[in-house]
Amino acid sequence: MKKTLLVTNSEQSAAALSKLLEEEGYKDITVSYAAYSAEQQEEEFDFVCINAPLADENGIALATRFANTTRASVVIIVPKASADQVSDMLNEKGVLVISKPINKHLFHHYLLFADCFRSRLLRVEQENDKLKHMVEDLKIIDRAKILLVTCLNMSEEQAHRYLEKQAMDMQTSKLAVAKQVIRTYQN
Repeated sequence: MKKTLLVTNSEQSAAALSKLLEEEGYKDITVSYAAYSAEQQEEEFDFVCINAPLADENGIALATRFANTTRASVVIIVPKASADQVSDMLNEKGVLVISKPINKHLFHHYLLFADCFRSRLLRVEQENDKLKHMVEDLKIIDRAKILLVTCLNMSEEQAHRYLEKQAMDMQTSKLAVAKQVIRTYQN
């Protein structure tokens, strides 16, 4: 279930937008009536929908803050007269701009696009995390090689082969062997 934050300035618009969102499968909806109270929410949302203008700001700054600080898909709904201008400001920040009045068919497609965009972002983040872990593992292995070179006078190739052979012989990973080398020779 997608956790949704709906930020709007009236109960009437909250009811209408909640109904639209529920029809699209967004059931877990938290409503906030001002930018300040929206920012005070402590939970992580999958989707943020801002119906601008808000009581305490125009909504653009809030959309930017959510886009910069969360993983949520962010959509802002603005009056038709300012839609192009707002779109020019927010598109590069990853905020989808929808103009009023809302076309139900287009709204459906906007939500599909926002969901697709969020899925791609999450996959990229997972790949990034995986690469970070690989880099950290390589740093540990390189540190172990340096210790083998300095403490046991091995060449870098010998240290590399030593780690690989120990990993095979002990049926463990090179990382585990490297950590053991570091514990043994660090001091």
